[in-house]
Amino acid sequence: MADSKDERRPAGELEASVMAALWAAGAPRTPGQVQLSLGAGLARTTVTTILSRLHDKGIVDRRRQGRGFAYFPVQDAQGLTARRMHTELDRDSDRETVLARFVAQLSPDDERVLRDLLESDE
Repeated sequence: MADSKDERRPAGELEASVMAALWAAGAPRTPGQVQLSLGAGLARTTVTTILSRLHDKGIVDRRRQGRGFAYFPVQDAQGLTARRMHTELDRDSDRETVLARFVAQLSPDDERVLRDLLESDE
């Protein structure tokens, strides 16, 4: 039986933890700084890999700091969620049906918010 430290966490969980650390920091952070803030026993190389993947996906940006990079989020948490919703919508060729089913499953409160947003001048 494998030790719990050998069990791999899903990439999405690690990415979410790294993003939470970057949002909480409010300033660009190096992989080492992110690693310290996570306090989860992750190797710095693992954090660097996650940050590089997030950069490749356009979720974070980076600037040169010393010999490495400091990373920062491109969007806030809500913007990232909206981006994921768009990505899912783009995966299906029948956008109208997807949107119709999405709206049909909204709670009355969410439906009201959506209606207000669509009817606003902004």
